[in-house]
Amino acid sequence: MISTLRSIRRFSASRSLAATAEQIFAREDKYGCHNYKPLPVALAKGEGVFVWDVAGKRYYDFLASYSAVNQGHCHPRILAATIKQMQQLTLTSRAFFNNVLGEYEEFLAKKFKYDKVLPMNTGVEACESAVKLARRWAYDKKKVPENKAK
Repeated sequence: MISTLRSIRRFSASRSLAATAEQIFAREDKYGCHNYKPLPVALAKGEGVFVWDVAGKRYYDFLASYSAVNQGHCHPRILAATIKQMQQLTLTSRAFFNNVLGEYEEFLAKKFKYDKVLPMNTGVEACESAVKLARRWAYDKKKVPENKAK
């Protein structure tokens, strides 16, 4: 795994970071699908509330990846905890139990005074689960016939 990370770092440092913003824009335009138009800034690194473009210009990251990095970029404690966990077990699906999920669920449930929580990977999963819950509510509370909730 370490050799793979080194290869990725070498590739990133030798090609992507050396490319100009215009080259990066052109490559993404040629090979990427376009669901919206990004801002014309090619970011290369981030630390805390700041991000830097490929030319070294520093910006405040007011977008925070649409809130995914509200804690800031490359926070040392978050990086250390992430690396520690990934060296033990990178990811498990909900098809298995694991040794930390229950503790996490208990913490969230008690902190926010919920009976139960359902962690999700993405907003899509969260919306899908919300629709399923709404349908179940319609069947149980409104007595909508089974498989008729829309």
